[in-house]
Amino acid sequence: MSLLVVGLSHRSAPVSVLERASLSADAKVKLLHDTLAAEPAAEAAVLATCNRIELYADVDKFHAGVAELSTLLAQHSGVALEELTPYLYVHYEDRAVHHLFSVACGLDSMVVGEGQILGQIKDALALGQEQHTAGRLINDLFQQALRVGKRAHSETGIDRAGQSLVTFGLEQLAVHLPVGEWAAGKRALVIGAGSMSSLAAATLARVGVAEIVVANRTAERAERLAEILVASGTGVTASAVAMSGVPDELTRVDVVVSCTGATGLVLTADDVMGAVSWAAADGLAQAGPGSAPAEPESRGAAPDPAPQTPAGLGLASAEPGVNADGMDAEVVARLVAAARDGGRLADAGAARTITAGAAVDRDGCPVGLDAPAGDPARAADGRAALTGVDANSLELHGTWADQGEAAAQRQPRRGTRTQADGAAVRLALLDLAMPRDIDAAVHRIPGVRLVDIESLAEASADAPMAADVDAVRAIVAGEVAAFGAAQRAAHITPTVVALRAMAAEVVAMEVARLDGRVPDLDERQRAEVTQTVRRVVDKLLHAPTVRVKQLASEPGGAGYADALRELFDLDPLTVASVSRADAADKNDDSGRAS
Repeated sequence: MSLLVVGLSHRSAPVSVLERASLSADAKVKLLHDTLAAEPAAEAAVLATCNRIELYADVDKFHAGVAELSTLLAQHSGVALEELTPYLYVHYEDRAVHHLFSVACGLDSMVVGEGQILGQIKDALALGQEQHTAGRLINDLFQQALRVGKRAHSETGIDRAGQSLVTFGLEQLAVHLPVGEWAAGKRALVIGAGSMSSLAAATLARVGVAEIVVANRTAERAERLAEILVASGTGVTASAVAMSGVPDELTRVDVVVSCTGATGLVLTADDVMGAVSWAAADGLAQAGPGSAPAEPESRGAAPDPAPQTPAGLGLASAEPGVNADGMDAEVVARLVAAARDGGRLADAGAARTITAGAAVDRDGCPVGLDAPAGDPARAADGRAALTGVDANSLELHGTWADQGEAAAQRQPRRGTRTQADGAAVRLALLDLAMPRDIDAAVHRIPGVRLVDIESLAEASADAPMAADVDAVRAIVAGEVAAFGAAQRAAHITPTVVALRAMAAEVVAMEVARLDGRVPDLDERQRAEVTQTVRRVVDKLLHAPTVRVKQLASEPGGAGYADALRELFDLDPLTVASVSRADAADKNDDSGRAS
């Protein structure tokens, strides 16, 4: 039997494919059992994270194993095999071991050196043990991968080469500011209470946010996480809300981190648009005509650098009859009414798109919503130009305006879906789920900054590699060689045990025969003769068995077990029974993932 891994990751597949191929908890269990039911596989484990989906199996046939594992991945992920195949990679035997050890050390992570993957490997092994699909090879492999990962983090500075996905995501949201300075005093909403969401909440508390609200489908888990945060000693205020309370929380928080196991969107573009618009309109209504919206005192964040419309950007100058925020009383009333009704605001992007249109010299809007040179009245009032326009036309107009903004700015931060650096951010969103929790379209909403798995992948491509990466690669190479040698040596052990058992049986038979031929031997003499015969047999077998283990541990040494069986005419059933007993003992002693 040989180790085989078939999978796809952020390195081989676009995020859109990874998102569609993600596995639910039930799908993982079914995939494991279907893999064992397949003819080529004897044991299996599945490692499924937001960045990778990998199926490990002990197979007796390489080509049949690849075909079967690929088909099973396609069936349980819901992505057609012909579509999935171009993104799949295959590793076999030592290359498969090298791959998992590299993954465990964070060398294959989106953010090099991150430690979150160790917990995910531990969970994968625990699931295989729970479902009884992890046999001797999978147990040995994953347990050793955990040890190698821990060794890499303790003996090198690989942690300095990268950081957790949460920290990296917050750095992308903070853009030009240190994360601690950017986060100080902010309110945050964490959606989900699993391992990644808990890590996100703990990270937010550590970097200095003032308040964290946890929303989760299971209220008890959200409340427990909130209690842990309060007791963490960071001084953060934490509370729990039901998922139904998320829309209200969106109107009062500055940062949202979402990582749930939902198969659909948790936050739609309409949800975010409504929250941002309501918050802006509410601020304007409280401030009164001619005043900028007041920032809530409890938020603790620095005030926005410029007055903001509900679209997230201030107009270039105030017109007659318009307040300092570029909004007259009628528009404020419309905003408040629309926000209360939960609808999308028809003129939400007017200020941004008209400003962009004036700044960039390019072809006209494809649906005629730009301001023609011969129509100064229309150029002066962008909102009038958008009145009554259907949603599809607004989308086309927004795309055209975004292209103009990108051309004018010329310095977008790669990998971060964001507004222009000069625009204040009303709501920062970090989506760490796969499939995504937050509609990707929210990055087009003025005043909203979105960082998701796809943008993190793009940003991390530019991250510098630390010198410690080479040291970790050396550790992995050495551990792979040691693991392979141990596995090959273990492969011949049942044959050696069977040989020694046969020799012991021969000694016992000959001693019994001696008793029959020389019945007058007393007990002391019989014991001495028996011990002498055993010593002779042991000495004859010692050198060959030690040497055959050494030879079997080297590459290509698998044939020595067969040679030993042939030379000593060992019963294959006896060898197999030793293997089964050894595997049972191994599984009993392995315990749960540690």
